[in-house]
Parts: sequence; C-alpha cells; structure tokens
Amino acid sequence: MQSALFLALQHHGGRMERSGRRRSEAEEAEKGRMKKTIIKDWKTRLSYFLQNSSNSTKMKSKKAGKHRTYFRPSPEEAQLWSEAFDELLANKYGLAAFRAFLKSEFCEENIEFWLACEDFKKTKSPQKLTLKAKKIYNDFIEKEAPKEINIDFQTKNMIAQNIQEATHTCFSAAQKRVYSLMENNSYPRFLESEFYQELCKKTPVTRAAQGT
Repeated sequence: MQSALFLALQHHGGRMERSGRRRSEAEEAEKGRMKKTIIKDWKTRLSYFLQNSSNSTKMKSKKAGKHRTYFRPSPEEAQLWSEAFDELLANKYGLAAFRAFLKSEFCEENIEFWLACEDFKKTKSPQKLTLKAKKIYNDFIEKEAPKEINIDFQTKNMIAQNIQEATHTCFSAAQKRVYSLMENNSYPRFLESEFYQELCKKTPVTRAAQGT
C-alpha cells in the first residue's frame, strides 16, 4: 500500500516537474519574443529620429547656404561616448540614438526638457525668452503637463515664480536634476544596450575588400 502510494506521488511529482519545466520554457520563449520586439521597435524609432535629424540638418544647411552631411560614427567614435555623458550628447548621431533609447524606456521627456533648456539659454530676445519660458513650464513643469518631468515640489514652485520675470537661469536647477538622472540611470543602461554594443563592433575586413 505504501509502495503504491509512493509510486503515485512520484509519478504526480514527475508530471508537475515536467509541467513546471514546460511553463518555464514557454515563459523564457515569450520573454525572448518580447525582447526582440522591443529591440526591433527601438531600432525603428532610432531610424525615424536619425531621418528627422538628417532632414532638419539639411533644411538648416540650405537656409544657411551650407551643405553638411552627418555619417554613422566609426566604432572608435562610438566608443568615446562611454568616456563621458557629454561626449554622447555632443554627437548628433549619439544624441539621436540616446533619444530613441529613452523613448523605448518611456522617459524621453528628460532629454527633450534638457534640449529645450539648452535652446532657452541661447535665446537673446527678452520677448522670446518669456514665451519660451512659459512653453517649457506648460510642457514639462506644471502638474499633469503632457511631458511632466520628475522634480520636487519646491523646484516647481521656484520655477513658477521665476518665469514671471524670465531669465536664462529660470530652469537651471531643474535641468541639473534631469541631467543627473540621465547620467546616473539612463546613460549606463544605454551603454549596455544591444544597439550601442553593435556600433562599437568593428566590421570584419573581407578578403575581397583587402584586395581592392
């Protein structure tokens, strides 16, 4: 009787183990599919950003009477981005890639706010400065703004007061906070991403290429 019970329990345990293994394999397969989908979507977004960036550059260049073309960076150039966050932001391709990466993580408002602040600080006209300050506040700062950034209540209040008489330092504290968030959180994840690792890989030289 005990032997029969033991065999029954053993058989049941074996079925549960196989079932658990199949479920685990199915979950791993699903995770793999999700990862591939995310990477594919991310690369699509990156291509979109690069195309828009290229088109924007061409339009500006035509207006200025200049012709500039920005090429995909070499592996050596891409590797420089890992040395400092500023190296990444200073490179047009790197910035576009980083924006696409943040969009894949649903936190692109951070880089968009930072870029808006950079543009804001270059504004010379007092009238334009006031208009841009209000737009940045409406887009990124006020409660339930469409691209609301994650800053403390005190900083928000300070900005609300400062934009009444806008100066170039209206958003300095918030910009530093957002820069720090990106540098310490998103930037390291970007450097570990598959796309960045691909950019850093050197393309093998084929025999045909060597012979030319």
